[in-house]
Amino acid sequence: MNRFAFIPLIAVIALAGCTAKLDDQDRQLLTDTKAAAEQAKADSAQASADAKAAREAAEKADADANKAEADAQAASAKADRQFQASQNK
Repeated sequence: MNRFAFIPLIAVIALAGCTAKLDDQDRQLLTDTKAAAEQAKADSAQASADAKAAREAAEKADADANKAEADAQAASAKADRQFQASQNK
């Protein structure tokens, strides 16, 4: 995703060399385009960080759920053993 943010930025940099022949409106458009490309790059980086954090949280939740399942099975087995022991008395 970060690769795509660089495409407009590269185009803006390439066009920046031609600014001597541009009028004020073209320069403003070029400046706005560069700012939009930089904002898109920042947004992309933030989205990537958010996705990584969400993935890590999901992995932790999955691990917690697996531990809870194992604990529940152990508690159930212990309860069964206790019940069987009380029946055998």
